Amino acid sequence: MHLLDISQKRFNRLARRLFGRAKRYTEADQTRQFLIKISKLKSKQIAAIALRPNPLRRKSCEGGGSPSPIALVLVVVSLTSAIGHRFYNEPQLDVNTIAPQTIRAPESASVVDTETTETKRQAARTGAVPVLMVDQAVNQEVYQTLQRLFDRGDELRQQAGPLPYVETSVLSTATQRYLRQAQEWEWRVVLASLNADSQGTTAPRPQSSTPESQAPGVRAGSSQQLAIIELQAYQQNAPEEDFSALREVISRARQRYAVAAEELESSLKDEQSKFYDPSFFNLTDLEWSDAKNGIRQALERILLQGVPPGLPDSVLENAVRAQLDLAVPSASKPLASKILMNAVRSNLIQDPEQTRLLADQAAEAVEPEIVEIRRGEVITQAGEQISQSDFVLLDHFGLSRREINWLGVIGFGGLVTGGVAIFLLVERRFHPGLRRRDHFLVFLLTLTTPLLIALGIPATNLPALGLLIGSFYGSALGITVIGLLSIALPIGMEISWVTLTACAIGSLFGAGMAGRLRSREELALLGGAVGLAQGVIYLLLSLILTTPANPVWYAVLSQAVLQGLMGLAWSIVALGISPYLEQLFDLVTPIRLAELSNPNRPLLKKLASDAPGTFQHTLFVATLAEAAARALGCNVELVRAGTLYHDIGKMHDALGFIENQMGGPNKHDLIDDPWKSAAIIKKHVSEGLVMARKYRLPKAIQAFIPEHQGSMLITYFYYQAQQRSQENPGLVINEAEFRYDGPIPQSRETGIVMLADSCEAALRSLKDASRDEALAMVNRILRARWQDNQMVDSGLTRADMTKIAEIFVRVWQQFNHHRIPYPKAAFGSQPAPAGK
Repeated sequence: MHLLDISQKRFNRLARRLFGRAKRYTEADQTRQFLIKISKLKSKQIAAIALRPNPLRRKSCEGGGSPSPIALVLVVVSLTSAIGHRFYNEPQLDVNTIAPQTIRAPESASVVDTETTETKRQAARTGAVPVLMVDQAVNQEVYQTLQRLFDRGDELRQQAGPLPYVETSVLSTATQRYLRQAQEWEWRVVLASLNADSQGTTAPRPQSSTPESQAPGVRAGSSQQLAIIELQAYQQNAPEEDFSALREVISRARQRYAVAAEELESSLKDEQSKFYDPSFFNLTDLEWSDAKNGIRQALERILLQGVPPGLPDSVLENAVRAQLDLAVPSASKPLASKILMNAVRSNLIQDPEQTRLLADQAAEAVEPEIVEIRRGEVITQAGEQISQSDFVLLDHFGLSRREINWLGVIGFGGLVTGGVAIFLLVERRFHPGLRRRDHFLVFLLTLTTPLLIALGIPATNLPALGLLIGSFYGSALGITVIGLLSIALPIGMEISWVTLTACAIGSLFGAGMAGRLRSREELALLGGAVGLAQGVIYLLLSLILTTPANPVWYAVLSQAVLQGLMGLAWSIVALGISPYLEQLFDLVTPIRLAELSNPNRPLLKKLASDAPGTFQHTLFVATLAEAAARALGCNVELVRAGTLYHDIGKMHDALGFIENQMGGPNKHDLIDDPWKSAAIIKKHVSEGLVMARKYRLPKAIQAFIPEHQGSMLITYFYYQAQQRSQENPGLVINEAEFRYDGPIPQSRETGIVMLADSCEAALRSLKDASRDEALAMVNRILRARWQDNQMVDSGLTRADMTKIAEIFVRVWQQFNHHRIPYPKAAFGSQPAPAGK
């Protein structure tokens, strides 16, 4: 294959890479000579040279790249050893295994079966009957409900008027009750009878054949006749004025009763009126008062005895009737029963303290499970399944044959190897380029989980791992580590799967959300949510798996709260140690980048005060670079933080840079030496690195300081030196003295900042330029950086450069927008028109 067979695009790319590694050619003939030499090479030679590692390029991993095979073997062995603890002391004769031979007790013994004992005690603690106590707040609500019902009854009775409404010596209570609620035609019959008696004529009889008179006709033979007799007696013995007054009183009572009955009928849907019916008005005032007192007494006795939750209505109704039998008159019992059933509600709640004491007493009352055997007795027969009691004896006598389960260890090692492979695949997909120190940190964090379990810590530190790995390396890696550990831990170690499940779900939630956070405050709130999720999941699983019919809520809730607090505690630990891990392992997390971008950071405040022009320049460069990084899918937080610190070295001699001279004399005019001026300009890179190390900035941020200048030529002073060399041929110009020391940008992020820094001053100088003019100027600058081979190692393409130019111009337009010119009157030079 010859060079001519290579596509032009590929040739240009290879040539640029070769040109970037060769000596800088500034003259046209030197460039032509170099390209001629390239053209004489075969394509394989070109490719070999082009693919050769660039010695100037910063390695993606500080001190290394992908994990070495030896490191992977050590990781697998370490994790297998730490997590697969059960395989190193596993009994061959375990519960539910088959005994290979008949085994007898070598001596007499009484052994406590701790596992069975603890299981029984936990069941006794969980299944103990809850202790209930009266809730006084509920009692108060019940009394208030009853009082509202009484108030409504009093209101209705007040509308209906008193009963009796005349002296009982004049008319009996039954007669008064009948006259008040009688139909209008019945009342007319009574009045007609009274008039006929006073005139000595025959009173008219009700027409029993009419539908209206059939039912009342029966009643007329009793209540009506009694009313007529009593009224006739009073008519005969009392003065005419008194009898007329009595008739007036009866008429008013009838009117009030009719209004009250209509009101009651219209308010039957009312919650406080639906228990009353027209028969309620038949109670005398004394009967109603006695009924209220009796209802109160019955309610006090019922609440004192307590109404448990879930009590059937039929049982409650029987209890209400029993309490009302001796307290309420017979006539008001139905109404009293309805009122009381509506008012009464469950007033017993669980007493946490007494329930806990009772549960503890129930657990303590469980005797230890003792397994006894005499010397020579058979522990287990050959071919029989080993029970829990058999295993206790075998383990006590050292006959359970505990040894390393090599098959289990090898199998578990294969599982760990698969887990490591999955982690590396996820890393390559979602977070490529982790350094060796990053792998080491993930390994250390993973190793802490089995070690803490081995030390007997009651809850795993999975919440801390999820938050740390998720915030350091993204949600994908955090979820992967938590998921793999959740699978491996119950296989290799003795751990409650309920506790592990609750912890794992909460940790997966934390790991999934941690990668999106941008502040420590958000991380703290997420830690609280992780603890809450862990506690809720534990509670649900405990309730689902609880075998007793009536589990003690206090015991279950206390364990759930404890699990939630454990999750919160580990989240607090993660929040506390994350800054130290970031510093120790030089991590660049979104949270740390957001903190570094805070303008109140000491170094940025110093930059704003010592070099205000540079600070303003930095802000505009950051705006340009952020917009381009967001459009190209780069790390926007890293670009912003790196841009804010890329020119901190200018503080060593702020007046040596024109943006800080504020219209004053130019220092370089006074120096009048392009070599010295170039040295001052170049020194802002080296001094910036010194400041960055002093303030312990991450290396990823430090990289922006030299790479944003790359190996560019300090053109202004270089041409000054050339002019002097023409005047003085004895002067020798070394181009390297006028170039930055590099390296050139090694990432898309630093490449974008170099381009933004190059275009910032030119864009600021444009005032009335059109968009096309601005775009043409930006393209010229970007083309110059591309032709100067500053972008060779950045990963930016020509298509990216075109897109970056468009974005820079758009941002410039946003900053350089036009405003409407204000008239002089708006600034107070002329008085405003009246009324304006």
